[in-house]
Amino acid sequence: MHEDNQRVQKAARRSTQHADKRAVFSSRFEQFEKRQSELWRLTFVVLFVLALFFAWTSWGSVSSLAHRFAVLPIGLVVLILLFGIYVWKKTQELSELRGLMRGMEHRDEAPPSDRQLDQLFSLISRSQQGYRDLIDSFDDILLALSLDGQIRAANRSFSDLVDTPFQQIIGKSIADFLQEGSGDGAELVGRAMPRFMERRQWTGVVQVRLKGQGTLFYFDCVAHAMLRDGEIHGITVLARDISALRKNEARFTELFESLQEGIYITTPDGTIVDVNPALVRMLGYDSKEEVLKRRVSEIFVDREERKNLKEEVERQPMIQGREITLIRKDGTSIACLNTAAAVRDNSGRVLRYQGALMDITERREMERRLHQQQEFARRLVDNFPDLILVLDAAAHYTFVSPRCKEVLGYEIEDTQSMKFGGRTHPEDLPAAESLYQDIMTGKQNFASLEIRVRHKTGDWRRIRFNFSPLADEKGNIEGVVLSGRDVTDLKRLEEQLIQAEKLAAMGQMLAGVAHELNNPLTAILGVTELLRDRPGADDSTKRQLELTHRQARRAARIVQNLLEFSRPASPQKKPLDLNNLLERTLQLHEHSLRRNNIEVDFRLQHDLPGVVGDANQLIQVFLNLITNAEQAIREVRDSGRIQIRSGQNGNQLAVTVQDDGVGIRPEALPRIFDPFYTTKRPGGGTGLGLSICMSIIREHGGSIEAETLPAGGSAFTIYLPIASMRAPETFSIPSEPGAVSSNEIQPTANLLRGRSVLVLDDEESLRMLLQEGLSAYGLRVGCAATTEEALAHVQRSSYDVLLCDLHLSSGGFMVDGRDAASRILQAAGAQKPAVIYMTGDLVEGVEETADQSHPVCLQKPFRVSDVLSLLREVLSDAPAETRQTR
Repeated sequence: MHEDNQRVQKAARRSTQHADKRAVFSSRFEQFEKRQSELWRLTFVVLFVLALFFAWTSWGSVSSLAHRFAVLPIGLVVLILLFGIYVWKKTQELSELRGLMRGMEHRDEAPPSDRQLDQLFSLISRSQQGYRDLIDSFDDILLALSLDGQIRAANRSFSDLVDTPFQQIIGKSIADFLQEGSGDGAELVGRAMPRFMERRQWTGVVQVRLKGQGTLFYFDCVAHAMLRDGEIHGITVLARDISALRKNEARFTELFESLQEGIYITTPDGTIVDVNPALVRMLGYDSKEEVLKRRVSEIFVDREERKNLKEEVERQPMIQGREITLIRKDGTSIACLNTAAAVRDNSGRVLRYQGALMDITERREMERRLHQQQEFARRLVDNFPDLILVLDAAAHYTFVSPRCKEVLGYEIEDTQSMKFGGRTHPEDLPAAESLYQDIMTGKQNFASLEIRVRHKTGDWRRIRFNFSPLADEKGNIEGVVLSGRDVTDLKRLEEQLIQAEKLAAMGQMLAGVAHELNNPLTAILGVTELLRDRPGADDSTKRQLELTHRQARRAARIVQNLLEFSRPASPQKKPLDLNNLLERTLQLHEHSLRRNNIEVDFRLQHDLPGVVGDANQLIQVFLNLITNAEQAIREVRDSGRIQIRSGQNGNQLAVTVQDDGVGIRPEALPRIFDPFYTTKRPGGGTGLGLSICMSIIREHGGSIEAETLPAGGSAFTIYLPIASMRAPETFSIPSEPGAVSSNEIQPTANLLRGRSVLVLDDEESLRMLLQEGLSAYGLRVGCAATTEEALAHVQRSSYDVLLCDLHLSSGGFMVDGRDAASRILQAAGAQKPAVIYMTGDLVEGVEETADQSHPVCLQKPFRVSDVLSLLREVLSDAPAETRQTR
């Protein structure tokens, strides 16, 4: 009985346990089916999204086939097959589970065995694990959410992200894992929910911060609605973490925006997709939008250049450093270096072009200026009159300017093997080497040295070199720069200038001597004239006086020639008598010719027309030719002969000076008119005489020729054009005239009788001569040695004429006669005398004064008869002109 009761109790407990197990299995199976349905929908959404992705990535390859077959993408086909197999297998598992459950429900009287229950639990566990393994295999986050945000399913990626076990995630709200104010994620979802409920899908990027983490995350999300009986009862979300991508994009954007080179992205059809700020500035636009509105072809100066560039980019993987020219907004052009590449798809089709531009406009401008400076420096060196040399540390020539050929006769190539000092005069070499070392060691920064260097022809040329160091960028001296000037001719010119200064000093001395000689010569001429006219003189006395008078006139002529030749007057061209100039020239040099036993054959053609020229310059030319002829004769003999001829040759006058001296060598004949060239021995001449003669004759419109005579000697012929102006003037004094007789001057004296003359001259002999000579012809004469004495005479009495010396001496000081005459005229009041100036200098160039617009001059030495003639002309109201009376 007791045993039966125990068996009944065990059966009851077993029945109760089976009933509890069926209830548990029934509840858990319902949960399982529900979760399986959610996982199924989640898996379907994920697989559908992946299928779309695979289809998109693989469609390009299929569509690029030659015949474009209308087939499904390969990735989509494979995915559908795999998914079909998976669905079939899971359907079998679910069918088996449902069969077990139905068997358990219909066999209440026969509860399932433990084996059947274990089998059921095993099937459920395997099915759940399969779905779990599937969604956990994705790196992206997978979520199944209710409409209120409760998490119904999640994969391991989400669990790892929030660092929370899987069991603690299910059933919680998604907001439990986000920080408040963590970003724009919640706000974005709130704005997108109405659109999601309408379209049942949504895509976008969500920015959030997770609780317990300060990192900001970016997720690229794809959301789809979960439907049951056509109603939305949940949301499936596929989220990909793109935070690292966003950081890279931010860094790329920062780099893109901050680069100084211009970055661009364009399409094959010429659309500008994107540019960075540097390119906007480079092109001169105000904003990126302005640039994006342009076509690529619009910013190229030459559209053909853009076409060629496009073709080249498509042929090559990349082009680098290609120079192009673009147009700025303001129309100016800029030069750029372009580095570009084409971006292609999997089929090789060009999708876009991208590259970088470097503005090299300033560099090109700098290169242009540098080229100009280099060209300027080269031209400067090529045209610089000095020789430029550059030496290295071993004193070898590293640069030689083209002037080397002109200065030393060497081509630039000839100097490559030379060293500095190799052709220097042995006496100058130590100083040159010492100075070179001082420059190289830095003892001196600049120095000059004049040395002798042998010309290629063997002649010694005197070169003045300037030494300066050549340093590198660190300041280390690596060579020497020399500029050399050939001063050989300059030295000769300095010698000539010294000689010219001596001649000028001698000329001034001669002018002074001539001036001083004119005063006593005037007294001699006047006294001899007065003595001759004195009653009671016998014939012998008169002959002696006549001889004295003639010799005084000859001395006066010599003094006059010296005075005119030594006076540095400015050239004044006027009609001239050529024969007269030759006679005057010979008079200047006849003493030297007689002393050296040189005979002059002087044959001039008479009645020649005049020439226009400066008398002093032409005399200088003739005198130089006669002097050269004399020196040429003295080189070979103690006596000789010079022939001087004049004549007419067509519309020119010719003057020939011929000698029987040493002659001119044929090789020297072409160079005798070159400056500083001379055939004389050292010290015999400067080589400037014939050069100056050539210059003077050319200024007169003529020419000069030289020839060597077969019988010996040389001949110089000068050709001057005939004047087409008034009759030529004569510059010579009548040769040795006699004194004018009293019978010839008596009519003039009768007209002047009773007139008054005031003589102002510091020379006592002249005052006495004029007082006695003029008084003898009935004139009233007053004499004064100083201006004060003359003023006293004027205050006591009036005078018709004032004879005033131009150069007065008073108390050791020189007084200008014109100033003295002005004072006398002011003191004379209304009765102003006529003024005649006396001078021992040339009368040319006497300036006008306020009192006399045309000053009248009487040149010393003069005769009493000359004074009487001039007084008659002045007092008879003849035109008052500056005239020279002899």
